[in-house]
Amino acid sequence: MNKLLQLFKIKDLRNKILIVAGFLAAFRVLAVIPIPGIDALKFREILSSNQLFGFFNIFSGGALANLSIVMLGVAPYITASIIMQLLTMIFPRVKEMYYEEGSVGRAKFNRYSRYLTVPLAVIQSYGFLNLLISQGVVQSLGLFDLLKNVLLITTGSMILVWIGELISEQKIGNGISLLIFAGIVSGIPAGLQQFILDYEAGTLRVDFLATFLLVAVAVVAGVVFIQEGERRVPLSYAKRVRGTKMYGGATSYLPLKVNQAGVIPIIFAISILLFPQFLAQMVTLISPSLALQVHNAVNLLFNNQYIYGLLYFILVVVFTYFYTAITFDPKEISKNLQRAGGFISGIRPGDSTSEFLSKIINRITLSGAVFLGIIAILPNITQIITGIQALSIGGTSLLIVVAVALESARQINSQLIMREYEGFE
Repeated sequence: MNKLLQLFKIKDLRNKILIVAGFLAAFRVLAVIPIPGIDALKFREILSSNQLFGFFNIFSGGALANLSIVMLGVAPYITASIIMQLLTMIFPRVKEMYYEEGSVGRAKFNRYSRYLTVPLAVIQSYGFLNLLISQGVVQSLGLFDLLKNVLLITTGSMILVWIGELISEQKIGNGISLLIFAGIVSGIPAGLQQFILDYEAGTLRVDFLATFLLVAVAVVAGVVFIQEGERRVPLSYAKRVRGTKMYGGATSYLPLKVNQAGVIPIIFAISILLFPQFLAQMVTLISPSLALQVHNAVNLLFNNQYIYGLLYFILVVVFTYFYTAITFDPKEISKNLQRAGGFISGIRPGDSTSEFLSKIINRITLSGAVFLGIIAILPNITQIITGIQALSIGGTSLLIVVAVALESARQINSQLIMREYEGFE
């Protein structure tokens, strides 16, 4: 508690927290302003029975449930970022810009991601509006009104990207992640209310509820444990004599995180699962009736919890290895260690070190990948076991909330240390 009070004693940090809180409040205000001519009640019925719309709602920060002017949330920007990340594997120039040009290259990379966000937001908003019209959620629109709503929704999405960047500038958390975090947390009161209503109606048994709460606590503890878990590889540095002084001889360690990829594999997997829906949106430009048929076929496939859960689990595991391979290069780390005069005790520098690191990262990535896969399909598992829709542990939402909270705590801790305060223990 004393550590938290110190945040508000430092004027600079206090101002940053208030600024972030103000931006998050502005986002929640935008998230409840609906587009004109909607049937919100009918859409909520569709949303509760459609898992893909549920994912959209998570990454819109809860704005999709209200069919608000920011209904797409930051999903177009996330899609654009994923596309740019994949381009680093195809085009050496993009990879050099992102990995080798430092902060200037990263700024340029992010700028291109924002440019790509605009056409993606236009396509997604147009296709999504047509889908809602076909479902009877939105009234039939003329060309002018349709284009007006597309412009409105696209603008709303870009405003959220701008707000996210302004939050990131305060350096107490990633802006885009905090927007998603705020949307997920804002749904907690409604979830508790539904729990109470189901309990009073007698649809929830006390033993089921107690078991659910115990599992929820265990899942939170597991998420924190895996997120913070790491394998520390001991390093030694050779002694070097320069003039009359001796350097080196120190020992350190190389931290290899169990979950090296964070929540990115889940986002990648969701993007693949949403691709057929995105394809239906593209087909809307050619034939709205065919797009509706594609959409219905996708719903029929993914509403089967067993098929959907198995496919989702496999994609998460595959993408965990895929993204870890992109971000963790054992050969490059081995070269950097050798240049710095460092080595792993009992392992020859060079290829032997690279092979040793590859073996370790493959082993710990397996546990991280399986963990992420289980977290991703937790809602399916709880619903299949209990048969009760209300008893659903949102694994993806939970992972995002915990990961964002830990990252924000680390950044706030570093701000306190910079000001000569003792960090959180």
